[in-house]
Amino acid sequence: MKKNILAGFMAALIVSCSPADHTKVIDSTEKKVEELLSKMTLDEKIGQLNQYTSSWEMTGPVPEGKDQQDQLEMIKSGLVGSMLNVTGAEATRKAQTLAVENSRLGIPMIFGYDVVHGYKTMLPIPLAAASSWNPEVARQSCEVAAREAAASGIHWTFAPMIDIARDARWGRVMEGAGEDPYLGSIMAAAQVKGFQGDSLNSINTVAACAKHFAAYGFAEAGRDYNTVEITEHTLRNTVLPPFKAAVDAGVSTIMNSFNIIGGIPSTSNHHLLRDILKGEWQFDGFVISDWNSIGEIRNHGVASTKKEAAYLAINAGTDMDMEGDCYVFNLKQLVEEGKVSEATIDDAVRRVLKIKYELGLFDDPYKYCNEENEKVQLSQEHLDIARDLARKSVVLLKNNNQILPLQKDQQKIGVIGALANDKDSPLGSWRAQAVTGSAVSLLEGINNVVKNKGMVKYAQGPEFVTNTPKFTEELQFNESDLSGIKEAVKLAKKVDVVVMALGENCFQAGEGRSQTNIEIKGVQQQLFDAIYAVNKNIVVVLMNGRPVVLNNIAQQAQAIVETWHLGSEAGNAIADVLFGDYNPSGKLPVSFPRSVGQCPIYYNQFSTGRSANTDNNVFWSHYTDEAKTPLYPFGYGLSYTSFEYSNIELSSNELFSEGSIEVSATISNTGKFAGKETVQLYVQDLFGSIARPIKELKGFQQIELTPGESKKVTFKISKQDLTYYTAQGKWDVEPGDFKVWIGTNSQEGLEGNFTLN
Repeated sequence: MKKNILAGFMAALIVSCSPADHTKVIDSTEKKVEELLSKMTLDEKIGQLNQYTSSWEMTGPVPEGKDQQDQLEMIKSGLVGSMLNVTGAEATRKAQTLAVENSRLGIPMIFGYDVVHGYKTMLPIPLAAASSWNPEVARQSCEVAAREAAASGIHWTFAPMIDIARDARWGRVMEGAGEDPYLGSIMAAAQVKGFQGDSLNSINTVAACAKHFAAYGFAEAGRDYNTVEITEHTLRNTVLPPFKAAVDAGVSTIMNSFNIIGGIPSTSNHHLLRDILKGEWQFDGFVISDWNSIGEIRNHGVASTKKEAAYLAINAGTDMDMEGDCYVFNLKQLVEEGKVSEATIDDAVRRVLKIKYELGLFDDPYKYCNEENEKVQLSQEHLDIARDLARKSVVLLKNNNQILPLQKDQQKIGVIGALANDKDSPLGSWRAQAVTGSAVSLLEGINNVVKNKGMVKYAQGPEFVTNTPKFTEELQFNESDLSGIKEAVKLAKKVDVVVMALGENCFQAGEGRSQTNIEIKGVQQQLFDAIYAVNKNIVVVLMNGRPVVLNNIAQQAQAIVETWHLGSEAGNAIADVLFGDYNPSGKLPVSFPRSVGQCPIYYNQFSTGRSANTDNNVFWSHYTDEAKTPLYPFGYGLSYTSFEYSNIELSSNELFSEGSIEVSATISNTGKFAGKETVQLYVQDLFGSIARPIKELKGFQQIELTPGESKKVTFKISKQDLTYYTAQGKWDVEPGDFKVWIGTNSQEGLEGNFTLN
């Protein structure tokens, strides 16, 4: 019996030392910080708030260029507190030496890097990990990533990204946990725990950075870096809960978002940073801008100069300037002019120094710079973990006539599609130091399972991507060249079943990769249509970084397996699922639209005044050319077995403010396979001081059942589970009537009712 997953997981985050010991550690660190701060000049303090990316290869000589020489001298003078994109034990040691052995106080730099879902061993992209609905998958993924990054001299990752995202057009959907604040909060806490472990002082952990604060995922039209218009209630009830969970889990740092809210850039938003984050939540880590987001305050039209941008950002609560050159060249003058107090500078510097002390960098600035430790990268242990996490992240969307699992060595299998033999796309976007082309492809994974190699044949079909993009380039798609389809059709005629890989190249998703059309690109649809004409037994393996529009593929394919971008062991993990060595258990953390015109689409929407066709006329909330429901809803996912829900029971139909009620149902495995089911609890507050969502996820439990086995699953609901940010501008719970559902996804469930008194 569990009250809820979040409460249980958050409890596990508590450090094992006693409160007295923990207090001693805090007091000792604060004392050291104050002693060092008292010795620092104003210039040295400001230097700690300045972060640069490396402008030369640290393992080689410094180029003669002025920019490189200037950066070198600033590092030596203690005017650079942090660097990003310096990687490798050798490079970080050499960079650290410049600061520690040349600056007056020898303050070590902190090295940051975007370690999103792996360093060299690639784990499932975060959206895929969220599909496991298992916080342990997210935690373990980040733990492996942290271990490999720390071995390469990295102290700090710019992850997890915990933006709630409801619009599949936004490219960065792949970096987060989807559309729901409850699931997002659980995954946020788990990721922080994975990166940071029980102690930042361990050489196997890195400081985490929760981003982007705030509402970046609500960019208008799903276009990256775009404007955000959001109410305070949506901000509080939907966007901020994962950030609060990250803060409660002890996240070391927070990163600003690029967008404005109410016309104010997040980087200079006093309400977000001072009132909420550092005020209400008492966050004691530091806030870093995103890349030049302080400088971009000018682009928003809110500051006319870098100096003014620096003034706004530091007073609002942004502590460190990433690649903006705003603080290091302007803060001293702003202090001298009385526009920024030195106390404000001191507060920011304290926060930065605190993390450096907690990382142990003052005890040994080179503790992460041991090249021997890099052997852990791409170790067999990490690859085995990657495979296990990947298969737990697969979602079965369709399985007509039980075409899956496939039969080993008893079926002629045709593997078709360029993505099926792609060893790079499964690595995903935001791949840190992944080795290009190092993933196990789908074709390799299938061949690793099927012993009789003659039973598996491959046809690529046409290429759908016509270029290999560099960092600054956009993907280009084949829209007309159908060569290769003839060969694929010829193969399809000869086999019992076709496994067709469709979806997205990994560089279609990620930062700056917003799209107006989220159908599968290139000539993939034509390939599917040609194969379907000669062989109806098609199993579609989707590889993608966002929900995609499937058109007739959803109706015509016999099976659809959502695999996302699963990382280094993708092919082996997918084969485990296709052949039944692992029964798929994933559930969607995002809704799949039927058409891009439905975006943004999400399950926890609000009821309108005309949500149903009660008058049998056209004047109600709907589309005239498409259903308003998703193709696949949030929480949806099938298994090779079947589960039946029955006997919903409430311990009472009345919930009193100081008590709780239990809600339970019986889940039975009515199929032929042992399987895992994620049982989901949803609640609706029927009448509030402001409109409330039609459903909200409030709990989930994963259970495993053998064929014929039944279990009673029980949730507890208390007043705390029903609180929200009310019309009165505070977190509260309002008495009234509620509905409750226990079900297999957000659209199906057994219903009950209770009243909160």
